[in-house]
Amino acid sequence: MPWFSVEADAIPEAQIQAAARRLISEARARIAPKLQRVLLLPPDLTRAHSGAGKVTEWIYREVMAQEPAAHVRVIPTLGQHQPHTAAENRWMFGSIPNDIILPHDWRQGVRRVGTIPAAMVRETTGGVANWEIPVDLNTTLMDEPWDLIVNIGHVVPHEVLGFANHNKNYFIGLGGKETICASHIAAAVYGIENNLGCLVTPLRACFNHAEEAMLRELPDVYFQIVLGRDPHNQLVTSGVYVGDDLETYLQAARRSRQLNITTFKQPIKKVVAVMQADEFRATWVANKAVYRTRMAIADGGELLIIAPGVERFGEQPEVEALIRKYGYKGTPRTLALYKTEADMQAIPHGVAHLIHGSSEGRFRITYAPGHLTRSEIEQVGYDYADAAEMQRRYSPAAMHDGWNTMPDGEEVYYISTPSAGLWATEAKLANASRRELVHT
Repeated sequence: MPWFSVEADAIPEAQIQAAARRLISEARARIAPKLQRVLLLPPDLTRAHSGAGKVTEWIYREVMAQEPAAHVRVIPTLGQHQPHTAAENRWMFGSIPNDIILPHDWRQGVRRVGTIPAAMVRETTGGVANWEIPVDLNTTLMDEPWDLIVNIGHVVPHEVLGFANHNKNYFIGLGGKETICASHIAAAVYGIENNLGCLVTPLRACFNHAEEAMLRELPDVYFQIVLGRDPHNQLVTSGVYVGDDLETYLQAARRSRQLNITTFKQPIKKVVAVMQADEFRATWVANKAVYRTRMAIADGGELLIIAPGVERFGEQPEVEALIRKYGYKGTPRTLALYKTEADMQAIPHGVAHLIHGSSEGRFRITYAPGHLTRSEIEQVGYDYADAAEMQRRYSPAAMHDGWNTMPDGEEVYYISTPSAGLWATEAKLANASRRELVHT
């Protein structure tokens, strides 16, 4: 069971800060009375809107107030995303000194700690994936002695693990290339729409096994945040869950499923989604707009993504090259190429991304990026729109989340923060192929 939790329609910031202080107090009683070496594992800046950066800063300050000589390190759980700049660290983590915020190196900064057997992957995925998943994790996490490790993050519907956070922080956020590649392609072939919004997906079940088998000795605790919306449709913190077991995650995920999934009886003809410029600079992360709305969009419909900060496709040069070469052009084509093309086989997580980012020809995806050209967007299989023009037509000052009727009569469903939820028809959520691997 969780150490403690807080739920409300809108939890005041002072109460969230009190929960951060209580975590340290509880950790001293439950894990280590002297917190001389503390590791904080927050999300990266693509989750900044959750407030996890502030929580990380509050926990850091509380540790230093109680142990002024403590050795504290912060590792944003980047996975293979670009490391933060010093300015981005200040923006997200406030007063935490930049020199104690370490970048995760998914290629050279990891070591093998075990393997998830192919038999488990095969069983959980119903046979569609049949390979083992090597578990390579950050060496600072695994090889240095820690009195306390605090995972901080946002629990929200997720395309690979059903819901984000919890041990995703370890196996993806601090994982190595082989771990990230093998796990992402397994989730992709199982099917993105079979994962989204499920409490325990096949990959989550595999990671739960790995955490129990390989990380049991870590002195860790989770601080999990769930967001909701207030009467003015503004994002607010509606749940905080602190604990060190699976039930802590399940309680947070159930709360997120209650608050963060919007359902429709009929599919939507047109969705307009906005990806904030200060968080989303590549389609690799901005495509959350595709993932989180695809189950709501009608056949023949359109998703317009207004992404003024997008300047590239991938987070790494080889992924950038892969996306530009093959594009988001459907699962059958992508998997057929994966069987023969060496550059695809070298980075399977990139192949998974190509699958996730395609509408499978079912609806049109139109991108309005700030820094990519029409030819670049059309080359990868999307339609193009001018970002400035789309920002004028669908101005944030005039639009509100939900249904909007434009002056010319066009009806659109507007989403200001697609990464904060999941939108789906009731029929899609009820699909029998969406198996839960845990009692709900």
